[in-house]
Amino acid sequence: MDYSIAELMAVVLSRQIKDGEVVGGGAGLPVLRAAQLLAHLHHGPNMKFHLIVWTNLFHEQNLSLSLFENTVDWQQVRWAEAYWMQDEMFDDMRLFRKRVMFMSGLQIDKYGNLNLLGIGKDYNRLDFRGPGNLGAPTMGTYVNRYYLVVPKHDRRSLVDHCDYVTCVGWGKGGKDARTKLGFPGDGPVGCMTPLCYMDFEEESKQMRLKSLHPGVTVEQVIENTGFKPIIPDSVPETEAPTENELQILRTRIDTEGTLRKLKL
Repeated sequence: MDYSIAELMAVVLSRQIKDGEVVGGGAGLPVLRAAQLLAHLHHGPNMKFHLIVWTNLFHEQNLSLSLFENTVDWQQVRWAEAYWMQDEMFDDMRLFRKRVMFMSGLQIDKYGNLNLLGIGKDYNRLDFRGPGNLGAPTMGTYVNRYYLVVPKHDRRSLVDHCDYVTCVGWGKGGKDARTKLGFPGDGPVGCMTPLCYMDFEEESKQMRLKSLHPGVTVEQVIENTGFKPIIPDSVPETEAPTENELQILRTRIDTEGTLRKLKL
């Protein structure tokens, strides 16, 4: 391959975003940032790109990932087209129905539920304390749809059941799971990992293997997943980045090769 797995992940995620959509989430993950910026520069000049307190950078600006190392760096606002205080963004929840989000977690289960709290059965004595939540529960409830991203595909990250659920995906399963909970949003529709891309089967809403990254086998995915995803009879290889997508990614976004250096 003439591209890294992180670059592949960013490119495939960028293709899930349509021009004119409102996009946000994943502020601390370079793969997600790169995906959103690539979508904006490649095919989404009219999309709204939200990160913390500002939205959209002027389209002519080179959007190097190095600009985003500090998510509250006021220098970024110099190139922003709009600016909001955080509480203003939550004033009208109806606006969230137009948004597409990207999320990750310490644990993600087979129905797309997230755990950002911590690992361990005893809440008072966690084996590992996570960052907790900021906007994930609200966004996961209201947004039009969202995508999950797993930085490391293993049995500790992809689990049968989360120790704690801090953001509900498809609950206990079933296409009516979120309706029963009264959630207005449509929930997670895909999960990107360093080994594969998965979606959610229409009836059960359990993760289903959608494509395998180059060199990866179905057996590898099963071996490294804490649950058995639904396996179709035929699983294609994940579509490679185009020359144009890589050119934009490397010359206007990831100019320092951050994604090529990531160890996933």
